[in-house]
Amino acid sequence: MAVTFIGVRHHSPACARLVAATIDELRPAYVLIEGPADLNDRIDELLLGHELPIAIFTSYRDEERRLGSWAPMCAYSPEWVALTHGQAAGAELRFIDLPAWHPALEGRSNRYADAELRYADVMERLCRSFDVDNVDVLWDHLFEFAPEDELAERLATYFDLVRGESAAGESDTAREAYMASWVRAATAAAGDRPVVVITGGFHRPALVAATDDHSGAGWPEVPTLPEGALGGSFLVPYSFRRLDAFDGYQSGMPSPAYYQELWESGLERAAQHLVESVAGRLRERKQAVSTADLIAARATAEGLATVRGHRHPARTDVLDGLASALVNEALDVPLPWSSRGTLRAGSHPVVVEMVAALSGTRVGRLHPGTPAPPLVHDLDVSLARFGLDGEADLDLDLTQPAERDRSQVLHRVRVLGVPGFHRGSGPSTGLDPVLRERWVLRPDPGRLTAVIEAGAYGATLSDACAAVLAERAAAAGRDVDALAAVLFDAALAGITDVSDQALADIDATVAAAADLGALGRMLAVVLTMWRHDRIFGTARTATSGRVIVAAVRRILWLAEGVRGGPAPADLPRIAALAACRDGLRHAGVALGLDIADALEVAGRVAADSGAPPDLRGAAFGLQWALADLTPGSGTDAAGAGADAAGADAAGADAVGADAVGADAVGLGADAVGLGADEAGSGADVAGVGADALRVVRGAFVPQSAGDWLAGLFALAREEVLHAEGVVGLLDELLSGMSADDFLVALPALRQAFEFFPPRERETIAGRLLARRGLGGTGRSLLRGVTEPEVVAAGMRLDEQVEALLLREGLVGGRD
Repeated sequence: MAVTFIGVRHHSPACARLVAATIDELRPAYVLIEGPADLNDRIDELLLGHELPIAIFTSYRDEERRLGSWAPMCAYSPEWVALTHGQAAGAELRFIDLPAWHPALEGRSNRYADAELRYADVMERLCRSFDVDNVDVLWDHLFEFAPEDELAERLATYFDLVRGESAAGESDTAREAYMASWVRAATAAAGDRPVVVITGGFHRPALVAATDDHSGAGWPEVPTLPEGALGGSFLVPYSFRRLDAFDGYQSGMPSPAYYQELWESGLERAAQHLVESVAGRLRERKQAVSTADLIAARATAEGLATVRGHRHPARTDVLDGLASALVNEALDVPLPWSSRGTLRAGSHPVVVEMVAALSGTRVGRLHPGTPAPPLVHDLDVSLARFGLDGEADLDLDLTQPAERDRSQVLHRVRVLGVPGFHRGSGPSTGLDPVLRERWVLRPDPGRLTAVIEAGAYGATLSDACAAVLAERAAAAGRDVDALAAVLFDAALAGITDVSDQALADIDATVAAAADLGALGRMLAVVLTMWRHDRIFGTARTATSGRVIVAAVRRILWLAEGVRGGPAPADLPRIAALAACRDGLRHAGVALGLDIADALEVAGRVAADSGAPPDLRGAAFGLQWALADLTPGSGTDAAGAGADAAGADAAGADAVGADAVGADAVGLGADAVGLGADEAGSGADVAGVGADALRVVRGAFVPQSAGDWLAGLFALAREEVLHAEGVVGLLDELLSGMSADDFLVALPALRQAFEFFPPRERETIAGRLLARRGLGGTGRSLLRGVTEPEVVAAGMRLDEQVEALLLREGLVGGRD
């Protein structure tokens, strides 16, 4: 009995030829292949007659981790050749490696990533010895051009050198011990017949040493999924692009289209095909490639092959020749085939097209009888049921139940990342009044692959979508904007219930958030959906309610810790307090929020001279806006605000603020969500109005008044408008400013008054006219307003004239 070990580099035509020749010659009893042992009872699925490339996709999910792993195979993969030639020879076929979900393969999304890449120091020494740029060029030089009668010996020597005397890591040791148990069992079962073992070359030396003793060996058990875990393996279509090392794949073999031609037609034809592919692709993209260019490229490639010792031009010989002939200017980055890794940003456009031509466009196709995960069937049924399974351009009216159902299916597909479903327009935040969606549906060759891979999340479209959203919520960390996107996607997809773990992750994200602006944006969206969203079915859901409670508490907690002197008003944090106000007003009672406690926090912020002026103004506005919800709180709040404003009046520094319109924070009349019917009547706030006059007067320091007013107007715009005397007081204070003070305060004041929508500004203008006893309307006054800079210049001129008259004794003091 003999065991033949063949160490291979995955996706190598030379190794594939050696495997085929060995199996054909020995006709072994068993062919053992590095691959997932949990697929052994389904190996027949691999041999149904697929169009390559394909891959074995394994998914795994439990409470602590989720993974997806691929074991790709193309026509020149030694593993694939072992399967097909082993079947033809009548051998028993076995995969002998641990399942992809096993902890020994943790972090390996690609089972067939070459192990020698983990031993970079050895590879660097070999590359220096042979004077080549990288391991890909070294491999071609040593093996793809090697005579067939020398290949086996060269491979064994090479992998022995790569492995050396160093001990493997724990994961490789565990895998090799498991594979060795399969080898011992197969040799014992084979009797006098041969056994052929095909594994990555790195593992070969260890397996040879571990299988000397074959006595008493039984077939090893295949590990089963841990209790509570979900997972499985299925075949998926693959593509040359996903197989290409230049696109990020870790196989160690770039340019799959080139190696496919090498496998099918040999070295000389592969070089010719490479030139033809590059020239054809460049010409399709209107790049000039002349016959003279191609002759020069061929001559250069042949010269390089001679110098480098190749009997025919190798891949890099041809590429270097093409680059020399077609790229006439200096390169910003090195040629991609001179190193390992993905294509770098800044690569020359001609070079990018060359790499793409070598990658190829081939996409695999599974045999129609290939088993698929339940999600594939559920998606097919859902698409057919709603008429979404063909090519279409859709315009959906979300107010219509039938079209809303179609939209939810499409959003579930979108969340799963299935290609071929593109939404051109539709609601984007939950605040926009968009009630139509446009979708473009087109067939896509990657659709089946994406759906099979998404099957790791669940058996149905709804379950899989919910699992993806839960995963995104867990990954949000402190990114509240990401969490808001998750919640809105859940609404669009009709996913109203989430798991306890997802709720815990949402709570954790909100609890860890440090950005007031982001929290405010999320709260505004979720509150709108909780209050009004009958279209997406999110009104009064438990999930949105829980987010509202957590966000309101977090915003108040963060606001109390903000410190800073006079500065331009921070519009996002003002918006956060406005969202907090709306949450307390519209959901506080229903969700059990303590409004009195919230007002106490606001009172402390309003009275804190160390807090920024805009935040103090917003905190006082929050108290004022909610005064009608807690009897007696309005007067106390106003008093606290007045004390704070008076204390701050003496220490304000100058500040330069850019004029930013209300659109910058989305807090116009509609955005804050407060109509006159919601804000409370003048009678409701009359008790606060008298103290508000004192507060405003105390806070009106030119250097910070505009910022303080911005916070106040954003939170209590309606209250200011209805309170007796506040508009008149502001007129008095503004009119009494010097020209210099007015210019200093102007940017912040303009920003503050932008919180009033046009109709309310017209009301204010009308009151100013009446206060001065002038005729006309507010609208006419607004239309005739001179630019504030001109007003300031006029004020300065008036002051200069008055000072001159006083100096000359022409006014004041004379009879």
